[in-house]
Amino acid sequence: MLKVGLIGCGFMGTMHANCYKNLKGVTLAAVADVRKDKAEELAKGTDAVVYGDGKELINDAEVDVIDICLPTYLHAEYALAAMEKVKYLFVEKPVALTEEEGEKMLAKSKACGCEVQVGQVIRFWDEYVALKEIVESEKYGKVVNANFRRLSPRPEWGWENWLLDFSRSGGAGQDLHIHDIDYALSLFGEPKNFYSVKNSRGEKNSYVNTLLQYEDFVVSVEGTWDLPASHPFEATFRVVFENAVVENAGGKFTLYTSEGASEIKLEKLELQGGYKGGNVSDLGGYYNELLYFTQRAKNGEKIARATLGDGVSSLKFLMKELNF
Repeated sequence: MLKVGLIGCGFMGTMHANCYKNLKGVTLAAVADVRKDKAEELAKGTDAVVYGDGKELINDAEVDVIDICLPTYLHAEYALAAMEKVKYLFVEKPVALTEEEGEKMLAKSKACGCEVQVGQVIRFWDEYVALKEIVESEKYGKVVNANFRRLSPRPEWGWENWLLDFSRSGGAGQDLHIHDIDYALSLFGEPKNFYSVKNSRGEKNSYVNTLLQYEDFVVSVEGTWDLPASHPFEATFRVVFENAVVENAGGKFTLYTSEGASEIKLEKLELQGGYKGGNVSDLGGYYNELLYFTQRAKNGEKIARATLGDGVSSLKFLMKELNF
């Protein structure tokens, strides 16, 4: 039985805990949060030991892997400590607040021999996995252009409102826009050129739009979280191929060809355990990434998807986008 130690029991920690409770051969052995009541809530129905701080869990808990779901500005501090405890570590995205922190994490992982996966969950989301397969197969020809769009209400559910504190989250650019930038880079590689704009009025970096220029096609990536609570969360894409269009929008995954439109059928997992809060209602991607992570750990295999190197590379590209 793989024993998991989970640090951070807020929105994302709740998502991860629910996934672990649904994974076979995996047990939530320890949970930690400075709000101990949150940790106790997640521990219900398990034999998890509850800690009031992540450092206590790292020092004292009997665990095989550690999962860090803390605010971004704490990632590096806790990850560097956890790498001395376990050989498999999961760190939520973005990997770190600064490039320097990311480089320190890379160096430490090599020195300790710790395999690290970063929570770039879009790489594991069913529709995005299917799109990658379609692109690589060239079954509808080559890509002509693509658009990725992520729109969110203001994320006011964070602990001490940390998400809306630019010094702790990096704003929508670093916390939200990085999802689609990371995915685009994983799908197409780095562009030959790019042009990025961000808002200068209102909250810093709450809106980012970037054009990525490749050899013979263009990709646009738009993201914002500066919308009212009444606006629904949206994560969409449209990819135009030489012989078809694949679109994920309005809850539908659709293929358009000269012969008409048809739904692309995907098998979805219905998870149990209950969860609340945040801006998503389907845990499929979170389940898929943690299934991959725990299987790799159980088998003693290298992390090959959403690696620490991938996370740091995407962070570096994002910093160039945002002119930091």
